[in-house]
Parts: sequence; C-alpha cells; structure tokens
Amino acid sequence: MTTFQLLLLIIAGIVFYLFFKQLFSGTHPKRGIDFEAKVSDDQIGGISRPDKIFSTPTVKPSRMEQLLTMADEAIEKEDFDEAKKALGSALIIDADNMDALQKMGYISMQTEKYAEAKEIYEKLLSLDENDDMTHAALANAYHKLGEEAAAEKHHEKSILLDPEYAPHHFNYANTLYDLGRTKEALIGYKKAYELDKTLHVAKEMIDQLEG
Repeated sequence: MTTFQLLLLIIAGIVFYLFFKQLFSGTHPKRGIDFEAKVSDDQIGGISRPDKIFSTPTVKPSRMEQLLTMADEAIEKEDFDEAKKALGSALIIDADNMDALQKMGYISMQTEKYAEAKEIYEKLLSLDENDDMTHAALANAYHKLGEEAAAEKHHEKSILLDPEYAPHHFNYANTLYDLGRTKEALIGYKKAYELDKTLHVAKEMIDQLEG
C-alpha cells in the first residue's frame, strides 16, 4: 500500500467516524424542529411559500386604554354621563391615573359641578404640583365657587410656571374682569394678545375696555 492510499484510508475513516457520531448523538435536525425563530417577529416562508409567513400579532389595547378612548368618544358627543361611567371604571383600575382625572375634572366643569372639579384638580396637584394647566383649571373652579383669593393664587401660579402661554393670562384677566378689576384685567388681556395674535377674543376685550 502506497503512502497516498494510506492517507486516503485515514481520511475515509475520520469521515465515517464523524458521520456516525453525529447520527447517534441526537443533535442532528429533526422534522418539525429544524427551524427555531431567534426573535419574536422572525418570518418564515416569503416569496416561495407566502402561506407560511408568520408575523407579530397586533397588540390589543389595555382595558385602561379602552376606557379612556370610550370617554374621549363620549366627550366628543357631549355625552357626559357615558363619559363619567367610562372614567369611573378607569379610576377603579388606577385611582391616580392623571389622564382619567383630567378628563373627569373637565366634565365636572362642563356640568357645573364645581366642588367636584375642585376636589379632582386638588388631587391632580397632589400628584404633580408643577402642572400649570391644572393650576389654571383649579383657579377657574375656585372662581366659580366664589373663592376668589384661592382663584387668584392658582392663576398666578399657572402664569409663573408658564409665562409664555397666552390662555393663562387670558383666564386670569377674565377672573379679574368678573371681579370688576378692569384695569388689571386689561393688562392681562393685552399680555395674552401680545403672546398670541390669534386670540381674537382678547383683542375684543381690549377694544371694549379701551373704548
């Protein structure tokens, strides 16, 4: 036997050894488990087998999201009773959900339940004391309740937190106007219009007070 033939024999032996080792090791691919997706959105199939494509399923909204959507739709229709039912259920799930509380406060103001609105806005401020929009809303609730000192305090706080937001100045001016403090109100209307020239109602109040 030549050296070349001996080398071929050794190579053939190694190949057979590796083949039978793989065959009886149990690690070779088995039918039904020869593909394992590495990530959740791997797709199987494609152009050759479009009927075998798997994709990530659509994630369903949570119950909280569903209730908030229901409330938004009811508010848009001005069906405040239905909106309150949805928001009440949402607040059972999470009593501190700020989105639900803000919507509930809005409904309370629209239905003239000002004491209820006051409680809701006070709770919102306990969760975030630097929310300028809640300070403004609470100021309006206090004004409706005749608690003018508290109303002024929260109007001023809303302006302090966001002095460039025209509606804060406008709302404070409205409160001052209702109290007969027209000179101070005029300053507020002018500031609101200076910040937002599309706030035509502020311009109307300026013209009325200066006319």
